[in-house]
Amino acid sequence: MFYSDAVRVHGDKAMAGNTENKGGQRGSRWRRAVWGTAAFILLLPLLAMQFTGEVAWGPADFAIFGAMLFAACGTYEMAARMTGNTAYRAAVGVALAASFILVWMNLAVGIIGSEDNPANLMYGGVLAVGIGGAILARFQPHGMARALAGTALAQALVAVIAGWGYTLILTGFFVALWLTSARLFQKAAREQSLAGAAPYVDSRRAFSSLRGHCGAWACPDWVALPRFAWRAF
Repeated sequence: MFYSDAVRVHGDKAMAGNTENKGGQRGSRWRRAVWGTAAFILLLPLLAMQFTGEVAWGPADFAIFGAMLFAACGTYEMAARMTGNTAYRAAVGVALAASFILVWMNLAVGIIGSEDNPANLMYGGVLAVGIGGAILARFQPHGMARALAGTALAQALVAVIAGWGYTLILTGFFVALWLTSARLFQKAAREQSLAGAAPYVDSRRAFSSLRGHCGAWACPDWVALPRFAWRAF
């Protein structure tokens, strides 16, 4: 009996190890795909400059665009490390895509008039609603759904204040993205309820995973998050 128990335990450990290895391989492929896509997008303006004079980017343009891509991809990877739920990850991806497009359009050409029109600063308030709501919700799916619905409402209010006119189509586009993200968060919340999970987003697991990638820099004091940040999640 002892021998059979030992064999069974060893088999369970082997299966768990194989599952973990497969998960790690999928995660590695996923990271390469995300960052590879970001690098390709960053190169698109450079390629366009070879064929047309309409695109004339300088070093500052590439630096800003690259920083935005890095921030978006890094935030998404952090969210993916926090939870394995597909709906939650998709919701974060849609929200980040909407935020990225909104910021870049304002910097490049402006949504209300030109990029120099101060009325475009109102869209910073739209993003502030989403970010503030996410923090208050502690990134839990129920609260995130409400935060994104509020972001969609803020986007529509900006169009009302500025005058629908030429902003109508763009407003509808962004509102659709915010509401799509909200619906995906609602789906993630329902799946959480069915699974009976307690804390949905495990920030400690994500941070520990990131620290593991730091190698020899995994333990210095400046890497540790403040104690209140741990309590927030």
